[in-house]
Amino acid sequence: MSEVVYEQRVVRRARYAVAAVFTVHGAVTGSFATRVPWIQDHAGVSAGQLGLALAFPALGASVAMPLAGWFSHRYGARTALRGLLALWTLSLVLPALAPNLATLCLALFVYGATAGMSDVAMNALGVEVENRLGRSIMSGLHGMWSAGALIGSAAGTLAAHLGADARLHHALAAGVLTLVGAVACSWVLDLQPAEDEEPPPRFALPPRSALLIGAVGFCAVFAEGASLDWSAVYLEDELGSSATLAAACTTGFTFTMAVARIAGDKVVDRFGAVRTVRWGGVLAALGGLLIVLAGHPAVAMTGFALMGLGIAVVVPLCFAAAGRSGPNPSQAIAGVATITYTSGLIAPSAIGGLAQATSLVVSFVLVTVLSSGLAVFAGVLRAGDRDRPKVSRPDAAVPGPRP
Repeated sequence: MSEVVYEQRVVRRARYAVAAVFTVHGAVTGSFATRVPWIQDHAGVSAGQLGLALAFPALGASVAMPLAGWFSHRYGARTALRGLLALWTLSLVLPALAPNLATLCLALFVYGATAGMSDVAMNALGVEVENRLGRSIMSGLHGMWSAGALIGSAAGTLAAHLGADARLHHALAAGVLTLVGAVACSWVLDLQPAEDEEPPPRFALPPRSALLIGAVGFCAVFAEGASLDWSAVYLEDELGSSATLAAACTTGFTFTMAVARIAGDKVVDRFGAVRTVRWGGVLAALGGLLIVLAGHPAVAMTGFALMGLGIAVVVPLCFAAAGRSGPNPSQAIAGVATITYTSGLIAPSAIGGLAQATSLVVSFVLVTVLSSGLAVFAGVLRAGDRDRPKVSRPDAAVPGPRP
């Protein structure tokens, strides 16, 4: 077998492996989300206290994500991902064990920290596979994350319906997902640093390029968080729709996001990251205008669907651009991820606060303005889009035994 053919086989196998890792990562999130009511009752916390506790995953992720690059340099990309992913899957058991608010906050901080570190590691490997293939795959990988979240939430819904103890449910889910993740990690690319490469600092501010790229991701995630958490409320309170129709609006928004991510790689390969994000921003801004001007639920639902289509591929493309923006992909991706996690943390409360002071319509004017920013600032993704390498790195090891 020639070296070129063997390398192609290795990269294709690594692509499927990292897709499986994304699926496992999403399944943990879906498994947790469906049992939040059980966890709230078990910990004996009020709705306000639960809201406080649910801020801790984002805090933990923001603090710990810069460490992912150090782990990858110290242990190699494959070993680091295997360990960090196992920590993330096993941390699923912690929130359900918490008996009070303090322990729940601590459990969710650890849960978020392991989520963030494994998120950075798997995105860095996804970018490397994309570079070697010479075509876009990041949107599809994030689509697999959404599929994993759907699988995890479906299993969690069944467990809740059966009245299963969340401690038992999450212990079983953690065991299965840890095993699947370990197997998948056996076939990801095993990137090793060069002998003379300086290790990245454990904690460092993100590079300037990551800040600019992260600002684009901030706009997209803000619009996503606002739409997910407030679309149903918008239809009920502003347009007088039924609870069923309002829930269907949120489902439709999520569906368009998933479909766009799965199909997004073909669009990116044809038009490039900059044009894709620019026209996505136009679609999202148009959707925002329909939402703000809607006099009927159907118009607002169309607006939310366009919003989902427009922003779906932005975050995957931001991670891809960050991974190609400098000599340390993990550090740049960690910087972008920190900014996007922060956006997801503040968006729901910012929308609620602005709605309280003015109205929910005014809140979505802000969302529309931020969405239009995608079209204006998409050019910051240009360097990574134009300079994507089409050859493999000679110093990177390959996974699995050679046939």
